[in-house]
Amino acid sequence: MKKTLVGFVLFGLAAQSYAQDSELEQSALQLNTITTAVPFLLIAPDSRAGALGDAGVASSPDANSMHWNVAKLAFVEKEMGVSVSYSPWLRQLVPDINLSYVGGYKKLGDDNAIGASLRYFSLGDIKFTDNQGNPIGDFNPAEFAFDLGYSQKFGENFSGGLAVRYIYSNLTGGIDVSGANTRSGKSFAVDVGGFYTKDDATVFGQDAIINAGLNISNIGAKIAYTNDAVKDFIPINMRLGQSLTFVLDDYNTFSILTDFNKLLVPTPPIYATDDSGQPIIDPTTGEPEIESGKNPDVPIVTGIFQSFSDAPGGMSEELKEINISAGMEYWYNKQFAVRTGYMHESATKGNRKYFTVGAGLKLSVFGLDVSYLISTTQQNPLANTVRFSLMFDFEAFKKQNDTSSN
Repeated sequence: MKKTLVGFVLFGLAAQSYAQDSELEQSALQLNTITTAVPFLLIAPDSRAGALGDAGVASSPDANSMHWNVAKLAFVEKEMGVSVSYSPWLRQLVPDINLSYVGGYKKLGDDNAIGASLRYFSLGDIKFTDNQGNPIGDFNPAEFAFDLGYSQKFGENFSGGLAVRYIYSNLTGGIDVSGANTRSGKSFAVDVGGFYTKDDATVFGQDAIINAGLNISNIGAKIAYTNDAVKDFIPINMRLGQSLTFVLDDYNTFSILTDFNKLLVPTPPIYATDDSGQPIIDPTTGEPEIESGKNPDVPIVTGIFQSFSDAPGGMSEELKEINISAGMEYWYNKQFAVRTGYMHESATKGNRKYFTVGAGLKLSVFGLDVSYLISTTQQNPLANTVRFSLMFDFEAFKKQNDTSSN
């Protein structure tokens, strides 16, 4: 792919951030999208949750729980499992951008488990040029994150979990931009999660399983790509949700899932301007004056707490910053599943709205999940793209080998 440096920057923003709808009526809506560094950390990596409208904080535990809620791993049924997922990105425009994900877990006992995952986001091959169009280098921008997690039960129904994450983002390969030497962005972060499950509940006279989950992810240091640049928040995110599974009989189950998401980073303020539309600069600080909202250049902990009350539009805007994901899942005989879901984001906060569908198949040793996304508002990077996840059950594999050897 041949692109100028400016084109690459614009493309990178489109590929990594949640884009705004270009057809919104600007006169009717005040756009105020929250942006962060390394937004690839928020992309749903697996096809099961991808088919449920990106709902997963309280779904039944599996090998992808490291992304959604590490606390779930303490309640996983199998001894050990691994999942491999692949998601094409902007496939309708370019062929070589994709997200790959590997996640797994190992039970340490009846009450605890460890997990690990690796996600790799490739932005394809880029040819950099200067402002005159002269080639200055070729590079393959990429980002990855490596996680380690631990989950522990605290009683029969509740568990907690903690994960640590190393984040690496190399978008320019060290090429000078406007005289400034760029570098890769690096950060460490942690996830903190809690999970509640009750598998002997009764709802409307029907046997049911009730799950609830809370996960705060990517609590970590800001990232910068040059030595003198202002550092950007990484996507610290709070996810709260539930899952209600009706056990219809020995062969059929039906689940309803709902997730609520909110970025715990500062909302961009509205800056004061003069009659000509130019920013008004505070003579004391040398910074633009804020007309409404709060200063976003704050420490990490301050930014987390400030994110609940800093929207320029007040509480009504704060509520718009909550994304809603909902999904339904039907299993037959714990072997075949069909899924659908919907994700909603406010028009002033990114305007992502899409339906999802998918299916799952479990055999004795491995399982296969597929998902498909149908965007309803704009060109979504995953629109009309089939995603795959392959899951391996090592306990079943071991039993199969023991049977064959006997």
